[in-house]
Amino acid sequence: MDNNAYLRDVVRTFKNYKELAEKAIAQVANDNDLHTQIDPDSNSLAVIMKHIAGNLRSRFRDFLTTDGEKPDRDRDSEFEMPAPVSRAEIVRSWDDAWTIALGSIEALTPEDLDRTVTIRGEVFLVPEALNRLATHTAYHVGQIVYLARHFTSGRWTSLSIPKGHSLQAGGDYKTRGIARCRRRGFQAFQGSTTGTPWGAVRSPLATRDRTTVPGRV
Repeated sequence: MDNNAYLRDVVRTFKNYKELAEKAIAQVANDNDLHTQIDPDSNSLAVIMKHIAGNLRSRFRDFLTTDGEKPDRDRDSEFEMPAPVSRAEIVRSWDDAWTIALGSIEALTPEDLDRTVTIRGEVFLVPEALNRLATHTAYHVGQIVYLARHFTSGRWTSLSIPKGHSLQAGGDYKTRGIARCRRRGFQAFQGSTTGTPWGAVRSPLATRDRTTVPGRV
């Protein structure tokens, strides 16, 4: 395995999923929709984003030297939100967690891939841990996209290859990434019904997780 190529791909993968989630949330103009559960056993967009942030923050803080399940993490509380939280607070938590995660991932060297880390006391090779965490992030980002599309029904702009355009799609994944839509306005959300612009801050938060996540994270 080319360790340098692997590390580049891991960084690209995490950045792709971050961008995909943010471009999906940017289309959800009504802040109330961030906290809406589509059924009693589901999680809201805000809760899913809060959970992703909590997971990334715990797993990647001191990634190589401490267990990925930090003593100060309260995983259950990531699925609780007694009252709606502002988009600005959601965004701060999301951005802070991603800063930690990407900082740790980008600091890895080819030699680090031969090291081991622990998650809940279980030993993983660094590539095993990275693959597990990328899979977990992708799992929940898919939920975000699905819910965002539901809440923007009739106004949704596809973030992947639109229906009917498969034959025209080029092989440009490495340069364009997953979130293929480049329509102006997605990078800086222009406003919401409660007045907080996505571009001014940027996005997550909160009830109970009834979803079974492979590997329990």
